[in-house]
Amino acid sequence: MTHGIMVSGEEQLIPQVTLETPCSCRYAKRLHKVVRRLVPNCDVRFLLSVSGSGKGAALVTAVAYRLAAQRKQIDAALAPFLLSLETLREVKNKMRTELEYGLRRETQASATVKMLPTYVCGTPDGTEKGKFLALDLGGTNFRVLLVKIRSGRRRSDYYEIYVLIFSFQLFDHIVQCIADFLEYMGIKGARLPLGFTFSFPCRQASIDKGTLVGWTKGFKATDCEGEDVVDMLREAIRRRNEFDLDIVAVVNDTVGTMMTCGYEDPNCEIGLIAGTGSNVCYMEDMKNIEIVEGNEGKMCINTEWGAFGDNGCIDNIRTKYDKEVDEGSLNPGKQRYEKMTSGMYLGEIVRQILIDLTKQGLLFRGQISESLRKRGIFETKFLSQIESDRLALLQVRRILQQLGLDSTCEDSIIVKEVCGAVSKRAAQLCGAGLAAIVEKKRENRGVELPWYHTTSLLKELAPQCDVTFMLSEDGSGKGAALITAVAKRLHNIDKYLYAMRLSDETLIDVMARFRREMKNGLSRDFNPTAAVKMLPTFVRSIPDGSEKGDFIALDLGGSYFRILRVKVSHEKKQTVQMESEIYNTPEDIMHGSGTRLFDHVAECLGDFMEKQQIKDKKLPVGFTFSFPCRQSKLDEGILITWTKRFKASGVEGADVVRLLNRAIKKRGDYDADIMAVVNDTVGTMMTCGFDDQRCEVGLIIGTGTNACYMEEMRHIDLVEGDEGRMCINTEWGAFGDDGSLEDIRTEFDREIDRGSLNPGKQLFEKMVSGLYMGELVRLILVKMAKEGLLFEGRITPELLTKGKFETKHVSAIEKSKEGLNKAKEILTRLGVEPSHEDCIAVQHVCTIVSFRSANLVASTLGAILNQLRDNKGVGRLRTTVGVDGSLYKMHPQYARRLHKTTRRLVPDSEVRFLLSESGSGKGAAMVTAVAYRLGDAGNRRRGSCVSV
Repeated sequence: MTHGIMVSGEEQLIPQVTLETPCSCRYAKRLHKVVRRLVPNCDVRFLLSVSGSGKGAALVTAVAYRLAAQRKQIDAALAPFLLSLETLREVKNKMRTELEYGLRRETQASATVKMLPTYVCGTPDGTEKGKFLALDLGGTNFRVLLVKIRSGRRRSDYYEIYVLIFSFQLFDHIVQCIADFLEYMGIKGARLPLGFTFSFPCRQASIDKGTLVGWTKGFKATDCEGEDVVDMLREAIRRRNEFDLDIVAVVNDTVGTMMTCGYEDPNCEIGLIAGTGSNVCYMEDMKNIEIVEGNEGKMCINTEWGAFGDNGCIDNIRTKYDKEVDEGSLNPGKQRYEKMTSGMYLGEIVRQILIDLTKQGLLFRGQISESLRKRGIFETKFLSQIESDRLALLQVRRILQQLGLDSTCEDSIIVKEVCGAVSKRAAQLCGAGLAAIVEKKRENRGVELPWYHTTSLLKELAPQCDVTFMLSEDGSGKGAALITAVAKRLHNIDKYLYAMRLSDETLIDVMARFRREMKNGLSRDFNPTAAVKMLPTFVRSIPDGSEKGDFIALDLGGSYFRILRVKVSHEKKQTVQMESEIYNTPEDIMHGSGTRLFDHVAECLGDFMEKQQIKDKKLPVGFTFSFPCRQSKLDEGILITWTKRFKASGVEGADVVRLLNRAIKKRGDYDADIMAVVNDTVGTMMTCGFDDQRCEVGLIIGTGTNACYMEEMRHIDLVEGDEGRMCINTEWGAFGDDGSLEDIRTEFDREIDRGSLNPGKQLFEKMVSGLYMGELVRLILVKMAKEGLLFEGRITPELLTKGKFETKHVSAIEKSKEGLNKAKEILTRLGVEPSHEDCIAVQHVCTIVSFRSANLVASTLGAILNQLRDNKGVGRLRTTVGVDGSLYKMHPQYARRLHKTTRRLVPDSEVRFLLSESGSGKGAAMVTAVAYRLGDAGNRRRGSCVSV
């Protein structure tokens, strides 16, 4: 005989147990009595099995069949939540595409991932200190914090209160909370700097301005969207008229989180919020942010990735449950990615699945309770509790019973499985989005990210990145205070650099000023007093491809003197062969007499001709003389003034060709026919013109700076004739010598000028050229160190020594991958023991100084391009600029900055920048070759121009 036992009790539920017992009524009674005596808290019923175990086997089979069918239906319901690695890679790639769209000016307006600039351009470096107030608004609770930051220590003390927030009269309520907090802390009379964590999408124009794009997370306060939330807060404070605050920054909670963790770990450059809402921010290179002016440094970008997929790009992975949740939300069709990943919606997704399974008879005996029908009844906190590994099924049943759901153990298993599928998908989608950002960071740096612990999903989706996850213990409110502190610190640094940050409006104004100077320099009436001399060069054509012959070129313009032999031949096509020798020009010769200088040049030329075995030949010679000269013919150059540290006496006001001829004749061991004297800028234009006949501008950006261009003869009052064109050597280094740049010159520019060999002259050159750039940086660093903003206020004798910080150091420090290491190395050689933050600040100073140089050169070049376009009477100018100079060639960022700013300032010009690989010496040979081709020697002696 078989008995089934059914037991119930207050403390436990035990499933039915089947026992085989002897066929004895006395035995059964004794068994019943002992069981009830041993477990008095249980109500036990003994049921006699009359069909035996055979029927049980059939029932077991039936149950297994039912469970298999049930399992199949459950798997089908949860299958859309199981994302393959291939699918996640696809999501990552789509997110990456949307990130790029959001950064580009032409696609940002239509991008779903808005990539909002935050104007947070630095992370904490440990030097921040002081008391700061922080507000944190982003959910049902509003926090006010007083944060005390102690300088030099990566810790802070803070106090906070929580206040329930209502959407009615929102900002008046916030100010009431602030007033209560200030009263409680006893600081109502203090005007503290304030950071405002506002956890909703805002479009920012500066760090203290944030226009609300749209409410999220259930907020619907009226009259806020499209308004500046900082202005609204200030206005509410003004209405209350009880206290005042200095609102320094408004930030997203994601940015606040990144800053909070960045205070503990300087490597932290990504902030992730995975809570009621979902969002990410990260530090992006400025050069990649087209929607903000500027190319240097970094800025934190608030991605607002919750809207990813609003354009339908992830509809293939959205389930019917996601669509039901979206349709029932306050903002249907929006924030689709957030609705699949954030805590505000996960519980509701689970509820929709449970209803669907119950309707299919797979849960709760097919009975949909009234509680399960209520939207929002299944909160995300229940999902977290049910998923806990430490929670037994019986406890899961209790949670479900608290929700009014009468569940079995099987129901508990299924519910736990549903919760796991929903939350796992959320984590995977979030991980795929994060992988897109991590990969972008790696590509920006060009190296692996220096972070440590990796999740398995990120390891597969971004295998070349090593990522540490750091939990923000103090929340985003503390981050707002830290951003405020950083903004204050950067403000103290930037006050020295503010005057060097030139807006496009200022650059366009400088461009207009230089255009006026060009006009004055070309006029016979105004030229004598014009700062920009606009010197005629008597070069009226670039090479046309028919030149040939054997030529010598001399190139004098710095501490090194170069001599070239240039052979131009026509066999199958025009070819140029060059051999050259470089000779040193000692300092004592540069500063000695003119006779010594040209004797040295003649000696070097004799040595070169000896080595080339051409002393018995009288080859045509072109002389690149890279100093301002007034010419009345091609082979005459009257030096106006020395530049670039040259001070040889007896040369200013003299013809340099005559001085060189005299030195050669005095030697008597060789002869030379000096057919042309040209500026290095003209030589650069002619060198590039040999390769590209559209080249009509020459530009030098090196130790010094200058430009030349092909001007219409009808505009040149200084030379007779109206037909054709002539190359004009602008000598723009003297731009500003008449005071026209005083409003943009800084105290550091004036100090450079006072300490130079030619005070009051070449002022534009002293603001932009390589000879002065390193010294400009040094003066700024000394000033900042004296103010205690760098090197803990320590100033070494080396740092105080003029010329110790060279322009080549600026170039090294601005290299994208190794710049900070180079900064530390260079500063250490100067006797400074810099911190990591000092190196960042020094790199920032170098960037500002070199960027100003590129911007100013772009503005003056823009004036020349506008002149060319107007001369030609075309709507869009197509031209080539030949460029040479060590600053342009060697500085890692300079060329790109110059090109970008030029195209921005002169948008109706299509400009090609062509680097002069052979230098300006070859250009002197090309000028000579043109003259030689034209057989114009007799005319040259009579002062006419070389023309085609």
